[in-house]
Parts: sequence; structure tokens; C-alpha cells
Amino acid sequence: MRYRLPAGSVVKLLVVEDEPKMARMLQRGLAEEGHQVDLCLCGADAELRARTIAYDAIVLDWSLPDADGVTLLRSLRDSGLTACVLMLTARGSVGERVAGLRAGADDYLVKPFSFEELLARLEALSRRTGGASAHRRFGTAELMAERRSLRGPTGERILTAREFALASAFFARAGDVLTRGQLLSSAWGGDFERTFNVVDVYVGYLRAKLIEVGAVDVEIRAVRGAGYRLVAVTR
Repeated sequence: MRYRLPAGSVVKLLVVEDEPKMARMLQRGLAEEGHQVDLCLCGADAELRARTIAYDAIVLDWSLPDADGVTLLRSLRDSGLTACVLMLTARGSVGERVAGLRAGADDYLVKPFSFEELLARLEALSRRTGGASAHRRFGTAELMAERRSLRGPTGERILTAREFALASAFFARAGDVLTRGQLLSSAWGGDFERTFNVVDVYVGYLRAKLIEVGAVDVEIRAVRGAGYRLVAVTR
């Protein structure tokens, strides 16, 4: 019987693994469980994604072709990374595992491992952290659940419940195109008597607040005929 993560426990995952066969296996298996999975084969790509996209969890290989996983993780933690991190390692000594944990890993898994064990460990991390992160970041914009606010380089704005629900959908799937129907469902649940126009209005509110807090490197961009997506921009 296949071991399954609880529905909704992990929304967006980053897998950092330089061995192509292993990387594809992990990406395919986690995607089959219903999760949004991004894949990186090197440290430089992983660092860029982890600094700009709000992931719920990161599966990080210790040894990468261009970086040391422990050094990379320490740098990301120092910069404010809050996602839970499961480190993959072929190193079995206690001292090396302790080094990974002290660098900021939440758990580790020694290769070779079973996919079912990886799922179980991710589930345990999800329970420990309460599921999706209460603090999400994309670029210089931060979404803070405990304050229900949006924060950026020049300030902070409290969001309404609808604005926060809509922003949470964008931050959880940053870079992905979300249809108006998906956004309507995220912010208004089953209240489909509302028209899609209300989504456009609230997207306008969020755009204005991103500008107000100085997060000018982040934009909610319309995708013609499809919906909207949260993207990083260079101005």
C-alpha cells in the first residue's frame, strides 16, 4: 500500500538533486502525490529559487556539483529561509549528520532510501511545522499569517480576510498561472454566485499594496485567456 502525505500538508516542494535518474524519480513520485514540485540539479539554481519562491519544504542533496549542501543551507537560513528542509546524504557518520542539522536541516535521510520513508519523513516535518508555512516570502514581499499582513522594504499593510486568502494562493504557487476560478475558490470557497470580476477587483487591491510596501520586484501579471500569476520582475 502506498504511503500518502495528508491532503494539504505540503503545497509546494523544491527538490535539489544532481543525479538525474534520482531527481526525476523524486519529482514524479511527489507530483503523483498531488504536490507542486520544482526540480533543481545544481546549487546555484536552487539558491535562486529558494530565495524568491515560498516553498513549504525542500529536499536537499548534501553533495552538489557546484556547491556543498550544508554551506548552501546555512546561507539560506541566514537569509531568512523558513521552509522545512530534509537533507539527503550518502554520509553515514554521526558527526556529518550533526553538521547538517546544525546548518539548519530539520531532518536527514541516508542514501539509499525508500520513497515511502521519504514521504513519511516529510509528513512528520509537516506535522511538526503545522503544515504550510505561516510566513511566506517571494522576492522582497513577505506574507505573514500571524499578522495577516503584507510586508516589504518600505512598510507593512494589513490585509482583509479575502485579500489574505487571495495572496496566500499566489504565494503558495508563485510562478504558476492560476485561473480566476481557482482564485475565486481559494478566497470565497464555494460561493460561486460571485462573478469572476470580483477576482479582478481584489487582484487590483493586492497590486496596489505590493507597491505601497515597496515590493517593486514582485508583480501579479495577467495571462491573457488564462488568469494571473505572481512573478519576479527586474525594473
